[in-house]
Amino acid sequence: MPQQLTVIGGGFAGLTAAISAAEAGAAVTLHEAHRSLGGRARTADAPYRTNEGPHALYSRGPHWTWLKQRGLLEPLAALPLRGAAGLRFFHHGGLRRLPPLGILKLRSRKHAPVDQDFLTWASAQAGEPAARAAANYVGVATFHHDPGLLSAAFVQERLRRTTALPPEAHYIRGGWSALIGRMAAHARGLGVRIETGSRVDAVPEDHPVIVATHLDAARTLLKDEGLTWSSARTTLLDIAVRTRRGDPFALSGLDFSGWVERFTCQDPGLAPHGEQLLQCQIGIAPGERRADGVARAERLLDAGFPGWRERTTWRREALATGRTGALDLPGTTWRDRPAVDRGYGVYLAGDQVAAPGVLSEVSFTSALEAVSLALGTTAAHRLRTPAPERR
Repeated sequence: MPQQLTVIGGGFAGLTAAISAAEAGAAVTLHEAHRSLGGRARTADAPYRTNEGPHALYSRGPHWTWLKQRGLLEPLAALPLRGAAGLRFFHHGGLRRLPPLGILKLRSRKHAPVDQDFLTWASAQAGEPAARAAANYVGVATFHHDPGLLSAAFVQERLRRTTALPPEAHYIRGGWSALIGRMAAHARGLGVRIETGSRVDAVPEDHPVIVATHLDAARTLLKDEGLTWSSARTTLLDIAVRTRRGDPFALSGLDFSGWVERFTCQDPGLAPHGEQLLQCQIGIAPGERRADGVARAERLLDAGFPGWRERTTWRREALATGRTGALDLPGTTWRDRPAVDRGYGVYLAGDQVAAPGVLSEVSFTSALEAVSLALGTTAAHRLRTPAPERR
């Protein structure tokens, strides 16, 4: 009989685990407490199809090939970085077309240390102004209010990935729920039983279980107070504005950590005709309020999107706490995060566990590791054998 496996959580990590386990021959049941799948990868319903904060898929990540091999990656939205609709920078209180050259100098330096904070290390390499600008730029990949406080090695990896040429960031046409929908259909085609609106209060004890939830939910479910890791507090501001020629595609804060992205630039179907969907994320410190982040987001909008207040047709604000992925402080790496193997046939997957990668790549790599451990060495070998690419 096939090995039985339960997956708890129907987000990107849970669906990755379910698909991988089913491909390895397991009989998989996936439980999702919410009425819909997706987790942090959910996309709001029309007319304004927002993600939970800016979302992108990096083409050099391990999940890119895996999704492509299974026919799950496309359609993608093109990345508009040239001309008037390109990337702009908020620096020294104004709009800039180019970042400080010191940022590129810092990304090319080798072996940033794990045990030193990024600002201290980067200041010694390129001076404090360039170091602060680089740290704030990496807010796009950390959601943190001051990435300069984090491990230099951790921040430099994200600086390299977010400034790569050609750009690594790509966008799922229709929002990330479109990707989740394709993954769910693929999982069901492999025989995975998916149950939504299904809350699990205790893990099964007679077969392996992969817990692919937010770390706080995993801590409660497993009654394990050791399941903690540093994350960030982030203000999310989503607005729709009437279309105006000349609005940039994205605006990066270099005076403070913050990012604005015009998602309809590459995917017009995310908002009604004649409107543009802007998503802002601003990291806020532990003692700050959501309103403090909103004020900084509005500074970016004032600089990059003239007349946005008069053009606004819809607005939504939110505070994201602990939902921004793992952050490694000086002296720590991904290996120090909560282990995938929790013992007694229980395994973790998600974006705050001990697995390498940037943003959603952590969820992906932890999911594959969890399946490999849950099903044993034979299944692990089969997991590493790519499925034939569909044409």
